[in-house]
Amino acid sequence: MKTFGSIDEILDFAMKSEQEAVDFYTSLAEKMKSREIKDIFLEFAREEVAHKARLQKIKEEKVFDMEVEKVQDLKISDYVVSIKPSDDMEYADALVLAMKKEKAAFKLYTALSERTDVPELKKVFQALAVEESKHKLRFELEYDEYVMREN
Repeated sequence: MKTFGSIDEILDFAMKSEQEAVDFYTSLAEKMKSREIKDIFLEFAREEVAHKARLQKIKEEKVFDMEVEKVQDLKISDYVVSIKPSDDMEYADALVLAMKKEKAAFKLYTALSERTDVPELKKVFQALAVEESKHKLRFELEYDEYVMREN
């Protein structure tokens, strides 16, 4: 993992990761044929924009005031095969892709929280990890409802 020289470098890295998530969900939404599914992914893109804005505010104001909570993990993403994005992607595949993306983001923020000695920043990264785990849980619940119940 990259070594950071300052809190600002860490926050810049996290904001870049959030922008990548925005781009990912926006691109995924564009590939979906169903308006409802498209809207779900656009909603996730908006949430990632909010994460990025929160990080920008923290960087500018130096105020680290995010809450950390516990989120249930269904671990469905641990048992599904990774999927590559495609133009003709099925909804179930898009959900798997999204679960894996959120799991990776969770791991990233967890690792960043473990690498900092600044208590306030540790709390920020733990809170961001929680947000990503909430996204993953929503995708897992949708996968459970949409895919597993049909089989």
